Amino acid sequence: MSNEQSSSLPSVSRRSFLALAGAASSSLLVPALAAKRVPVGLELYSVRDELAKDLPGTVRSVAKMGYEVVEFFSPYYQWTPEYAKEVRTLLDELKIKCLSTHNGANALTAEGIGKAIELNQILGSKTIVMASAGRVTGLDGWKGVAETLSKASEKLKPLGMRAGFHNHKSEFVPIEGKHPMQVLAAGTPNEVTLQLDVGTCVEAGVDPVAWINANPGRIRSLHLKDWSAGTGAAPDKGYQVLFGEGDAPFKNIFEAAERRGGVEYYLIEQEGSRFPALETAERCLAAFKKMHG
Repeated sequence: MSNEQSSSLPSVSRRSFLALAGAASSSLLVPALAAKRVPVGLELYSVRDELAKDLPGTVRSVAKMGYEVVEFFSPYYQWTPEYAKEVRTLLDELKIKCLSTHNGANALTAEGIGKAIELNQILGSKTIVMASAGRVTGLDGWKGVAETLSKASEKLKPLGMRAGFHNHKSEFVPIEGKHPMQVLAAGTPNEVTLQLDVGTCVEAGVDPVAWINANPGRIRSLHLKDWSAGTGAAPDKGYQVLFGEGDAPFKNIFEAAERRGGVEYYLIEQEGSRFPALETAERCLAAFKKMHG
């Protein structure tokens, strides 16, 4: 879920790419956000300890805060179908949706995707996201990851489902002049969602707005994790800052995501903070509503 700064975007220079992306965004974006209402959810890794102790109680607390969506992460893959049905009953009762799940790479392989499909269909999830590719070596290794995602997408498309990939900082650090995320974007069909983790993108030194504009329609969900270099007024730094306290340009990100990226829902994610996890989730949601509306 969540290191060297990135200095290049696609095959053109970073400066040229950002100039092109900026020109495109200036013609496409306007000050007001799109009329479409985008639901906001919580990546449940944010409350992982509470979830492990009491899943029903934690999901109830999250729903009560006003979150509309939850995203379960990799331990869910060990559930039985019977337990997944119990969780789905709870979600329906609370009128909260699970639209995607976070998975290890095995869940999108030929051997593992069947189980992932079964559990995700029970939960109502439409996107099986690869949250970690495991150990990958060189650009050829990332081309192999793109092939895995593409094959998974072929299997999922007839079911009305999608494969996805969630970036970490390492996927925005250049290898042989290219970011792994560029390899994945170029090597997979448009149906594969590029789930943007904002904080890790910012930490890598890549402009998230430029990335969204360069991949129209593919940024269907975003993890609204903030990050700070520690030079601002906030008492924390790194991923310990709350949503809106760090360096991520969220207002511009929202505009790009809703005008260009094809966002279907947002997911707040927090790796930790100066507050208890559930209080952190509540504070982040309040900050999101104040900033986004």
